[in-house]
Amino acid sequence: MRLKVFSVVVMAGLIVTACETAIEENASTAGSGTVATPETSGESKSAMVTSSRIAHDSNKRQASVEHFQSQVGDRVFFGFDRFDLSPEARDVLERQSEWLKRFPIITITVAGHSDERGTREYNLALGERRANSVKNYLVALGVDSNRIHTVSYGKEKPVDPRSTEAAWSKNRRGVSMPDSATMSQTN
Repeated sequence: MRLKVFSVVVMAGLIVTACETAIEENASTAGSGTVATPETSGESKSAMVTSSRIAHDSNKRQASVEHFQSQVGDRVFFGFDRFDLSPEARDVLERQSEWLKRFPIITITVAGHSDERGTREYNLALGERRANSVKNYLVALGVDSNRIHTVSYGKEKPVDPRSTEAAWSKNRRGVSMPDSATMSQTN
C-alpha cells in the first residue's frame, strides 16, 4: 500500500514537473507575451504545486469510503415487503449518482437486505429486488450499469438483530459500497 501511495505521489510530481516545463518552454519561445523571470517563476511554480496538492488532497478525501458514507449517503431504506424507492431514497441515490459521475473509475456493489420475517429464500429474492431497484435508478440517472454490481443478503446480515419494528426498519435496506479495488486507483 505504501508503495502504491509513493508511486502515485512520484507520478503526480512528474506530471506537474512536465506541465511546468512545457509552460516554460512555450512562454520562452512564443514570441509575444511575457516570459517568466527566475524571480517570479519560482513563486508561480510553488503556487501551482501547492494548488495542485490541495486539489489532489481534497479530491482524494472526497473519493474516500468515509466521505461517501458520511457526506453522500451509502444506504436507502424500504418499507415492509417493498422494493420501491421513497422520495428520501431517491435523494440519496441522486447524490450517489453525482459522486459516481465525479469518480468515473469507481465501481460499487449494492447489497440488498431484508428484515428477519419470512423465509430465507423469500428474503433473498426481496433483497435482490431491492438491490436491483437501487441499481436501476442509478442507471436511469446516467451511471453506467457495468459499474454497479448487486448482491442479496436477505436477512443474513442485520444491522440490528432485535425483533422489533425499529430494528426491522433499519434492516430493510439497500447499501451501496464503493469497491476497494477501484478506490485504490483514485488515491
